[in-house]
Amino acid sequence: MSNKKELQVAALENGTVIDHIPSDKLFTVVSLLDLQHLDSNITIGNNFESKKLGKKGIIKIANRFFSDEEISRLSVVAPNMKLNIIRNYEVVEKKEVVMPDELKGIVRCNNPKCITNNEPMQTWFHLIDKEHGILKCHYCEKEQQVDNIKLI
Repeated sequence: MSNKKELQVAALENGTVIDHIPSDKLFTVVSLLDLQHLDSNITIGNNFESKKLGKKGIIKIANRFFSDEEISRLSVVAPNMKLNIIRNYEVVEKKEVVMPDELKGIVRCNNPKCITNNEPMQTWFHLIDKEHGILKCHYCEKEQQVDNIKLI
């Protein structure tokens, strides 16, 4: 019997690995990044053992790198994910997905009277409590918990 550990997922030559996705958020991340419409090779794994999360998901996307705006969208559903940028089979950069202090055009305000729900304008939220995940609408000042938000 060999002591060598086998990879559960094939190695990636160039692209992005999104790791430490909570298993229950994996397919939300797939949808947010619109991965179902990419022509690249994509590997999606779920329910892998994780010391931090219990179970986690992982996504490997060949030849695709994400903008800061795309990563900000991810932070709303899975704020502690890790992104590994791969070039020539080597990790050249590691990023931790952290929710920014402001979110524009990502979250819908849950106040039906808010101007963003009645006029054609972009939503704008401020993160006022990172620890508890509380956002505040810039316009109507209604507070929302990240766990109860609706994405645009």
